[in-house]
Amino acid sequence: MAVDTIPIIDLGPYLAGERGAMDRAAAELRHAQTEIGFYFIVNHGVPRQQIAAVFAEAARFHAQPLEKKMALKLNEHNQGYMPMRGNTLRTSSVQSGTKPNLNEAFFIKRDLPAGHPDVIANRRFRGANRWPDGLPGFRETIVGYCTTMEALVQKMVRLYARALDLPAAWFDGAFAESQFTLRMTHYPPQEGPIDDEFGLAPHTDTTFLTLLAPNDVPGLSIKTQSGKWIEAPAIPDAYVVNGGQMLQRWTNDRFLATPHRAINQSGGARYAIPFFCDSNIDWPIAAVPTCVGPDNPPKYPTTDYTDYMTWYQSRNYDVLKPAASQAAE
Repeated sequence: MAVDTIPIIDLGPYLAGERGAMDRAAAELRHAQTEIGFYFIVNHGVPRQQIAAVFAEAARFHAQPLEKKMALKLNEHNQGYMPMRGNTLRTSSVQSGTKPNLNEAFFIKRDLPAGHPDVIANRRFRGANRWPDGLPGFRETIVGYCTTMEALVQKMVRLYARALDLPAAWFDGAFAESQFTLRMTHYPPQEGPIDDEFGLAPHTDTTFLTLLAPNDVPGLSIKTQSGKWIEAPAIPDAYVVNGGQMLQRWTNDRFLATPHRAINQSGGARYAIPFFCDSNIDWPIAAVPTCVGPDNPPKYPTTDYTDYMTWYQSRNYDVLKPAASQAAE
């Protein structure tokens, strides 16, 4: 029977160390990731005030004049500001022919110091963040939130390990210094979708794990395995969690990367702060042993974050392309 309801997983007992709670939560996660690909988490330990502060900073950033934001224009490391309609999801296997997405966003990665070897070497996706001037407290608030979220992910990947019948610590090394991105998105109101224009067109994420902060303004919908689009309800203090293409590779398609989209029909502005998380940038991404066998060989070649995301970004981020190449597509 098709699952058309997004399940809710209570992390409280697991995070409190209650006996048996890890495996109970892991079983719920396994069900969610094999049947629908999305779930909510409650009692996750992220303070409500910290989440509210990041939403406030997202609104404060996007309220700046366009020229100030464009001074931080998105770079090849996927850090900085992407203007309205700055990306088109050409790699989507869900829907083709959509218009550029009706949103603007500011991207942050791990806050590496200017003297870090990867920054000095200009290593792809390991640059220094681009911070706005004139917004006191912005950087501190965002870096603090990313630290909180990474710590939560490091606890959650143990549930993924148990859900895959692996030792709880299986992913600990891979996520000891994860590769993450915080996307601070502003969706203006729209009537649509009109002529295939979405706030965010139907797509699947690239990640191992995405956590979307609790949001009072609706807009997210997901496509179930039955092909039905359902709205994600606004549950107080609950994160929406899903996996993406990297999780598919880790699990040899055992866990789902579910299509989803965003359309802001609230009549006002909508902000979203998804936290995208993957393993360490140098970690080889290949199917885990419990997801392969003589009758189930690996479906994907081993890859790494840099190679995969270089391909993905080159196809989808119009803002990084010269005008001539955009016109040719």
